[in-house]
Amino acid sequence: MNYLLHKFSTKHNTAPFSKIKNADFLPAFKESISQAQKEISKITGNEQNPDFKNTVESLEYSGEQLNRISSIFFNLNSAETNDEIQQIAQEVSPLLSEFQNDVTLNEALFKRVKYVYDNEDRSGLTAEQLTLLDKKYKSFSRNGANLPEDKKEQLREIDKQLSKLKLTFGENVLAETNAFEMHIKDESELSGLPESALEAARTLAKSKKLDGFVFTLDYPSYIPFMTYADNRELRKKMALAFGSKAFNNNEHDNQENVLKIANLRHERAALLGYQSHAHFVLEERMAKSPEQVITFLEELLVKAKPAAEKEFKELTDFARELDGIDQLQKWDGAYYSEKLKQKLFDLDDEQLKPYFKLENVIDGVFKVAQKLFGLQFKEVDTIDKYHEEVKTYEILDDNNQLICVFYADFHPRKGKRGGAWMTLFKGQQKRNGVDERPHVSNVCNFTKPTETKPSLLTFNEVTTLFHEFGHALHGMLANTTYPSLAGTNVYWDFVELPSQVLENWCYEKEALELLAFHYKTGEVIPMELVEKIKKSATFQEGMKTLRQLSFGMLDMGWHGSDPSSIKNVKEFETAAFAETSLYPDVPENCMSTSFAHIFQGGYSSGYYSYKWAEVLDADAFEYFKEEGIFNKEVATKFKDHVLSKGGTEDPMELYKRFRGAEPKPEALLRRAGLIGVKS
Repeated sequence: MNYLLHKFSTKHNTAPFSKIKNADFLPAFKESISQAQKEISKITGNEQNPDFKNTVESLEYSGEQLNRISSIFFNLNSAETNDEIQQIAQEVSPLLSEFQNDVTLNEALFKRVKYVYDNEDRSGLTAEQLTLLDKKYKSFSRNGANLPEDKKEQLREIDKQLSKLKLTFGENVLAETNAFEMHIKDESELSGLPESALEAARTLAKSKKLDGFVFTLDYPSYIPFMTYADNRELRKKMALAFGSKAFNNNEHDNQENVLKIANLRHERAALLGYQSHAHFVLEERMAKSPEQVITFLEELLVKAKPAAEKEFKELTDFARELDGIDQLQKWDGAYYSEKLKQKLFDLDDEQLKPYFKLENVIDGVFKVAQKLFGLQFKEVDTIDKYHEEVKTYEILDDNNQLICVFYADFHPRKGKRGGAWMTLFKGQQKRNGVDERPHVSNVCNFTKPTETKPSLLTFNEVTTLFHEFGHALHGMLANTTYPSLAGTNVYWDFVELPSQVLENWCYEKEALELLAFHYKTGEVIPMELVEKIKKSATFQEGMKTLRQLSFGMLDMGWHGSDPSSIKNVKEFETAAFAETSLYPDVPENCMSTSFAHIFQGGYSSGYYSYKWAEVLDADAFEYFKEEGIFNKEVATKFKDHVLSKGGTEDPMELYKRFRGAEPKPEALLRRAGLIGVKS
């Protein structure tokens, strides 16, 4: 029996992972594509005049089974993949791309949607229905519905190629990450590393039946090594391996894939009448155009660069004074920054980690959500999981009604890609009088427990957990009619607001007291450490801002104009980084070949949105600070106008309803210490 093709009889209609076999996916995809095609045929074959309900709404609710299977499969391909799943992904992606094009290039369907768009009495539609109508019409017009037949075929071919190239790009990065390990037998080579990092490396070596210590390119292994290892040569070895992922002229090299993806995206945009891929993408963003994005990035660059150069000189002088190093290299940055931070603030992550036991931080972020939004969290073992490490929760409101099913997956493993993300196994929607609640997942790669210690998080991991949980809240609290407008289905330069604003609570005493307890003594984090965390929050903010701007500029470099003249990925990247570089270039390293955000994920022409959303989140959090960080009235306004509304209205209108005005960049610059504090 193929469980994917039947209505799930599980509690809350959750995915029956333990009953699904890999072999089920391909037939399930084919069957559900066929089912979705029949649903489309029913719409186009309707002899009644097209209207909102029989055309736009019917289209919105079509393909439900296909969407559900896709979310399960592609989430597994990110969090618990293997060779078989990756092979299926390569077969399925072109099928899905072809089906998507069959829909958007279906003339009879477009004709009906266009008729509604041109003729429907809009006064009878809600704001959400107006948004859906606009979005559905644009999904056709922006994807080739108005093109002549030969150009439509070209578009289909491009989309098919892109779907496969993006998958291959991600597989290569994962393969390169998994291929590297540094095996050290002699502990004397590892001076400087804290006991927690040594123990994790010892545990990993033991799991591989090796003596000594093993370090990998997974963040919980890589970051502590680069931050604390005194051995400069070993830091260099790690940095070169990390920075050269998919840039090794081997079977997993991504240089050709990067060029192909960039060129195909440009070709696609040109076919549709746009100047570049960025022009196409940004038409549906708050920023509206590449020119506005570049102006935004350059204005921040003017503010951040002097501060960054000053900070870099301070770091260089410090390293010279401490160890006689004349020229700082990229593998020195984290190491000397940590030492300088310790000197300036008498603070380091090893001091903080005992207060950030993973379970306590999870409990703390739940308490923050409870105080702000009235949510209750109940861990349950009655929900099927895709891996034994996953934790499952029922999230309830004050009336004990289910708000969401929540999956939490926190540690690295072989079949899981790096980084941290929020995703859905099932979206929220209201249909036939039923409010179907979402199934939300947070996936991270935090330090694993060892034989003697629980999982203790760095402060950066704490803020990452809050960040991803902010995205999760956006999904959990969705309260819309239509699934394509629910939760995080918003403009990409708005989607980071809920995640980034929640990070602010990590720096506040009232919130830290809910989550920061010493894992042995239970002692609440001392006030002096809280003060040090707050004081160090703007440490090297100029350099951090410059780094983020460099990624945004690289993204716009690849996507903001015709890339066909680019022949050498590395040379192009070096030129794109020219304005933002502080460290000498490393010839062996290339970021583009592993820049999954823009070449595999959905951030192409959108990486700037992290900084864009920081303007929003700093402005939003100033409002919380003014009224109290757990002020119910402000939290309710944020929930009602931002979190629950998804993409039902223009994001700036939603933001203004919450805040009373458009955001001002001064709040971000104040928080970053780049301009004076508000008097």
